[in-house]
Amino acid sequence: MIRVTPALHSIDWRDPLQPFRRPLLTAPRRLAALALVLCSGTLVCCALPALLVVLGAGSVMATALSWWPGLSLLSEQKTVVFGLAAAALLIAGVGLRQSARLPCPINPEAAQRCRKRRRQAKTLYALSCTLFGIGSLAAFVLPLLAWR
Repeated sequence: MIRVTPALHSIDWRDPLQPFRRPLLTAPRRLAALALVLCSGTLVCCALPALLVVLGAGSVMATALSWWPGLSLLSEQKTVVFGLAAAALLIAGVGLRQSARLPCPINPEAAQRCRKRRRQAKTLYALSCTLFGIGSLAAFVLPLLAWR
């Protein structure tokens, strides 16, 4: 006797690409992941070079600039980089807040997945905010303190 589980029963076997058409990231997690990527750019443009120079690894920084010349462009355009990251954080925060108000499904398994994905999105968002804060500190606050 062959048992058909509900998960296998829901798959349309005539469409071989159906399992790949499900989104890997829900909308709030996509927004949080985008914010994380953009906030990581703030670290690469400003915090990492400052840390390397403070640690006495200026030669490592010079080598990094020779391998990736775009790093100096990111450092020159730091206001644009931080503006894009701030906009992504704002949009992701609004999306997370709106999705937190939506109900999770009644099905216990689906409700558990829903709560887990919301926690993951909040964690990604918190990590993005932390990276943005570190990058902002290195790009805008520390240079002001160095001139005093």
